[in-house]
Amino acid sequence: MAILSKEEAQAILKKVIGYSKADFCEVGLNGSDGGNIRYARNAVSTAGQISTMSLGVSSTFGKKTGSATINEFDDASLQKVVKRAEELAMLAPENPEFMPPLGPQTFPESNTYNAKTAAMTPDTRAEMVGKSLSVSKAAGLDAAGFLENSTRFNAIMNSKGLFAYNKGTDVSFSVTVRNKQGTGSGYVEQGFNDLDKMDTLALSKIAASKANGSAGAKAIEPGKYTVILEPLAASDIIGNMFRGFDARSADEGRSFMSKKGGGTRLGEQLFSENVNIYSDPMNTEIPSSTFTGEGLPVKRTQWVEKGIVKNLSYSRYWAAQKNVQPLPFSRSMIIEGGTQSLEDLIKSTEKGILVTRFWYIRSVDPQTLLLTGLTRDGTFYIENGEIKFPIKNFRFNESPVIMLNNVEALGKPVRTGSGLIPPMKIRDFTFTSLSDAI
Repeated sequence: MAILSKEEAQAILKKVIGYSKADFCEVGLNGSDGGNIRYARNAVSTAGQISTMSLGVSSTFGKKTGSATINEFDDASLQKVVKRAEELAMLAPENPEFMPPLGPQTFPESNTYNAKTAAMTPDTRAEMVGKSLSVSKAAGLDAAGFLENSTRFNAIMNSKGLFAYNKGTDVSFSVTVRNKQGTGSGYVEQGFNDLDKMDTLALSKIAASKANGSAGAKAIEPGKYTVILEPLAASDIIGNMFRGFDARSADEGRSFMSKKGGGTRLGEQLFSENVNIYSDPMNTEIPSSTFTGEGLPVKRTQWVEKGIVKNLSYSRYWAAQKNVQPLPFSRSMIIEGGTQSLEDLIKSTEKGILVTRFWYIRSVDPQTLLLTGLTRDGTFYIENGEIKFPIKNFRFNESPVIMLNNVEALGKPVRTGSGLIPPMKIRDFTFTSLSDAI
């Protein structure tokens, strides 16, 4: 029962709305079905199948809203959750930022669902993990990884006639491979909607190569270096920046998009001219839902064009305060790149450092978006276009805003995390100290 069709979900939501006595009623219904395998030291440790579905009701009288959730779907239970939400609404204080529900909207059908991914079985997962383990075992290395897939749906309806439904699939894989001595480590992480794009064998070979290649790391002096950031490393640090494209936090002086003395940096040249950032729920490589939780349509949006900030996101409330149209933030950010591969970027580098990924990232200064963190799972010194030797990990202190002002080249974007991110060649990246961690 965890995955309902559009018609099945609509029938339940209509029934719930029919029970409501509130001024406004908003209902969300979502479910997921999937499984996973976890393994460590070259052996499976856990495997599971998860199926869940829940319904949430928000009832509003005037500007007072109460919410309740339930995971039972008989008529008595549905009536009970509506009544509970209404009781809580009567006890709640007024919300000074309340916005009435939207009326009917039009949404294009997303391409988030893949039938082959939805048909994954425990045998499918076991076969994929088996390919990964064959690599580490053959190379005399230890692997620890996690493979997970899910099929999910989300449906919303309100008492003003809005209804939206989306169904999607995901498969994600990550693995850490280390040598027996614990002196070398490699890591990969990948996720797709389409199972056919997931190659656990090839990904595990990359992690194993880095595990062997990173052993015997040498210490070099901290400082400013040209770096080649693999897409995962770039995503690790830039993901913090995407959340800053928010008009309210910028207007209120709480983000790097805030202008000194008041106002925002909308329209400013904030990054290098070769930086273009947009979001598009219909992108085939990283599709997402075409509506928000309250029913706003999500469309293709250009956030940065040739380094200039073109848009900031506006909630419905903040848009009303500023007399502009609301603009929802996207779940999938895309940085345009070129056609060069990671190897091409390395070949073009006279002296530099290759970074597999960052971790333990923390904010130092929200106003400049200065971050600190550590490299991990394979950091290498580049000279004359070749990887010469592994180096000890570094702590960095850097702002993604400054980083994207120092872009020398961008490679071909690949899906990583919640973005489509290219490998990046960045000059003057700041490393502040060494770390003995592997």
